[in-house]
Amino acid sequence: MKSEPSTQRPFAAVGPAGDAFQAFFDMVDAPAALCDLSLTVLTANSPFEVLAGQKHLVGRTLADCLGTGPLTAPEEEKPVDLDVVLQSGQHVTLTVSRRGQTVAVVARRLSPMLDSLAAAGRALIEQARVESQLLEIGRNVAGATGEEELVATVARGVKGLFPGRTFVVRIVDPRTCALTSLYAEGRLRDGPRDVFHLRRSMVEKTHLDLTHLAKDKVIVTTGELPLVFQGSVRGIAAPLVASGQLVGAVNVEYPSGLTADVVADERILIQLANQVAVAVRNAKLIDELTFVRKYLEELIENANALIVVTNREGKVVVFNRALTQLTGFSKSDVLGKDLHELVGPAMKLKVMRVFNESLVGQAQSAFETTLLTRDGREVRVTMASSAAVSQSGDIEGVIAIGQDLSRMKDLERRVVQAEKLASLGQLAASVVHEINNPMTAVATYADALLTRASTSLTADPNDVSKYRKIVENTDRVLRFTRDLVSYARPAQDTPEEVDLHATIERAVGFCEHVLQKHQVTVERSFGELPRFLAVRQNLVQVFVNLITNACHATPPGGRILISTAAQDGQIVIRLSDTGSGIPEALQRQIFEPFFTTKPDGKGTGLGLSIVQGIIENHGGTIAVESAGGKGSTFRIVLPLVLKG
Repeated sequence: MKSEPSTQRPFAAVGPAGDAFQAFFDMVDAPAALCDLSLTVLTANSPFEVLAGQKHLVGRTLADCLGTGPLTAPEEEKPVDLDVVLQSGQHVTLTVSRRGQTVAVVARRLSPMLDSLAAAGRALIEQARVESQLLEIGRNVAGATGEEELVATVARGVKGLFPGRTFVVRIVDPRTCALTSLYAEGRLRDGPRDVFHLRRSMVEKTHLDLTHLAKDKVIVTTGELPLVFQGSVRGIAAPLVASGQLVGAVNVEYPSGLTADVVADERILIQLANQVAVAVRNAKLIDELTFVRKYLEELIENANALIVVTNREGKVVVFNRALTQLTGFSKSDVLGKDLHELVGPAMKLKVMRVFNESLVGQAQSAFETTLLTRDGREVRVTMASSAAVSQSGDIEGVIAIGQDLSRMKDLERRVVQAEKLASLGQLAASVVHEINNPMTAVATYADALLTRASTSLTADPNDVSKYRKIVENTDRVLRFTRDLVSYARPAQDTPEEVDLHATIERAVGFCEHVLQKHQVTVERSFGELPRFLAVRQNLVQVFVNLITNACHATPPGGRILISTAAQDGQIVIRLSDTGSGIPEALQRQIFEPFFTTKPDGKGTGLGLSIVQGIIENHGGTIAVESAGGKGSTFRIVLPLVLKG
């Protein structure tokens, strides 16, 4: 006989403690009931219903339920024993006691048959409770969307199935057996948390494959399990196994003084573990899929390429950041719109043809088109398209990946310009060589004439002065051509001892014509510096570029100040000008290759990027400080490396 629980629960009003007391009352083996002062039944446990031979006792009098004569409530705190004869002819003793407005009734001296019926009823109720909770746990864990939510759900289920016990739920990565989640109800003993002790019988019942598990992580035994909680006297454990892989374990332990059917608990724990294991595996798969999806979304979003995806109707579903930066349209402007609305008018038919071919599986390796920008311009791009295929093999849309051709064309133009300048440099070196030969002859003869005139007593002093000027200017031309060839020649990367101040003076000499043209003077504030290891010609190139740029930015009558100092094992060089300065918005871009603020044909945009590369190759840094209209200061820091 399976008894239905009473609908009235007088202990529910006191919260969880009342529910626990009600559960205890329901599990008492002896027939028991609670009544009011008129002995009307408020609640009765299953054995009492068996004793009365009927259900639904709540609201009826005790005498009516048992078929006895009239019964009265005793005085408070003075329990009485009443011997009564039931309708069935059984003789029982009712112990009736009163506390306040409640009267407790407990029956004794039952026949063995009624004892067995009561025990059977209790077992049926317990089985129904366990089955109901397992079903509820199964529904809850199936609905969990992540590992954290799943562990919390399992913990609530274990707590309900095994009240009064301590327990721990552990989840691991099935590939590495590394612990990923842990929930403990109780105080754990000291020791590793990722070592699992399991009975062989549990391993066999859950079909756990031990082949690929580390022996120091999963220890199988046939005896008692080591306890994981303080104050426990016995414990059981069940592995969580999905497709033969260990995904976790649940340990339940019993404190001293708690009596329980361990065999029955193990059976229930296995049922729970089988339900939970599948949910854990699914939760991990969901977490992995979520991670992969997020990773792919970020990869597409931040890719250094133009990526657009449409559905079969041609509506845009993916529009990455590179396209947003190129066109000026935000995602909200584009998503859900027809792709053709973003294409230049002359290219709509071409794009439509490529789109239709991609939908039937014909990939297009490369095609050029134009895209519209927010400000109405057209930018030329090259794209490669293919079908976007679902897991089932159906074509769901089209994906196109491309590059901005306008930027590439500009880059090509700048490279061509740089090649032209390089050719000019080679031509200049050849011209210098041709100039050098006659200038050497002029310098030689002028020096001979100066020597002869200086030693002659009859020589005209004006002639001597003229000869001296010829010698000085020819030496200047020869020195300049020699330095120019040295500057144009590819520098060797082998460091040598360098006098920094002499190197700066050489660079100033190279720039003398630029300084004169722009009417800019150079001031120096040199500190005491030792000779240090560096690539001399590279440093000359650095200062030539910086001085030239400063001249171009400084109005006539301006100044350039070059200062040097040794600080904390480093050399600090500052080159300041009184020019127009660099806007803050451009200061981060000036070191980028081909970036220039000069008009077309006036600069290649390579000077400062070359300067930065040389300084960084020396292990140093370069930075700019500038404010609009107040000039600029380039600060160079080089390591002071001495010859060992």
